Amino acid sequence: MATFSYTGRDPFGKPVKGKTQANDEAAAIELLKEKRISVTAIEELQQGLYQDIQILKPKVKSKDFVLFLRQFSTLLKAGVPVIETIHVLKKQKSSKPLKAALTLVEEDVRAGKSLSTASAKQGDLFPPLFVNMVKAGEAGGRLDDILDRLASYYEKQHRLRQKVLATLTYPLFVGVVAIAIIIFLLVFVVPTFASMFASFGGDLPAITTFVMAAGDFALIFWWTVPLLAVLAVLGWKAGRRNPKTRILLDTVLLRLPVFGGLLQKSELARVTQTLGALFQSSVPVLQALTIVEKVAENQVISQVIKEARKSLQAGNTLSAPLEAHWAFPPLVTQMISVGEKSGSLDAMLEKAAEFYEAEVEAATDQIKALIEPTMIILLAGIVGTIVLAIMVPMFKIFTTIG
Repeated sequence: MATFSYTGRDPFGKPVKGKTQANDEAAAIELLKEKRISVTAIEELQQGLYQDIQILKPKVKSKDFVLFLRQFSTLLKAGVPVIETIHVLKKQKSSKPLKAALTLVEEDVRAGKSLSTASAKQGDLFPPLFVNMVKAGEAGGRLDDILDRLASYYEKQHRLRQKVLATLTYPLFVGVVAIAIIIFLLVFVVPTFASMFASFGGDLPAITTFVMAAGDFALIFWWTVPLLAVLAVLGWKAGRRNPKTRILLDTVLLRLPVFGGLLQKSELARVTQTLGALFQSSVPVLQALTIVEKVAENQVISQVIKEARKSLQAGNTLSAPLEAHWAFPPLVTQMISVGEKSGSLDAMLEKAAEFYEAEVEAATDQIKALIEPTMIILLAGIVGTIVLAIMVPMFKIFTTIG
């Protein structure tokens, strides 16, 4: 994609100048004509010198992407040509990354490229799943149905992700609030009573001595809490970048009590949903498995899918490597095995996906019901200990004075 500098006049005859991106000079001029700009001079700029620098990769929010797919499908079903549909959607989109991507896709489609080829050039904005399913839809002449199916798929994925994130975020939020309350009590409340107890003299109860020592530690080393949190986040990110460490971390995540089962079920729901959607769209099996390897967020699951793909390439069954791994329960492997034998693998995967979606919803509700009273009891126990450490010596003081 080249960058061009241009000068010209707007519809009112006012001089204008700026930059635009296009595949070639002719495409750039055509794009400016659509903006009703009369070009008087245009020049291609050297890449690297005038290229916009992006620190972060642009991302499209899942809800914006789902809305885009729904609108795309509706317009195609209404008989609007692909090029005109892209042009209309480009003007309506509030998402800047998606709008910029659609502008470039429209240029490529007008130049004679297919929608799948044009979308593939936009990198992460249009994932491989989208590109391959669109390619299958173009080949089969049912692009509108494919886009409608993609919208349903991404809606399910978004809902599933939000459900899991909400469940995992809740205890983290409550934990942060609990730590903040405890630090406040230890740093600001306990020292006040500690000085009062010291003025009366005498031996303090063990619980009071312990809490006062904790208060002194919190007053001096309070900064260790945010430091440890930052180090933990940085360590986690560094570990995720290393392939071997990432597999180890993902194994630990799946083995966690309570939360491990939730993560495993959500990952299995994602994998079966994706495979089912690709098979229903007539995407070749090996190609579909390659896409699912990238879709799977847990590397343990991804590696098993990779082994399954190699098994198929060697002439064996898809289900054999899955049955041999602990991350795939018998329910999934048996349904896949039955689907392979009966020729209804896509239907079996869809049933498995529905089952695990329901399992994730049930698991999140159970975890929330379990976490809330647990966190309340834990926080009440800690705060109660601090209050008790203050009240016990005060009763002794009042008794002595009385």
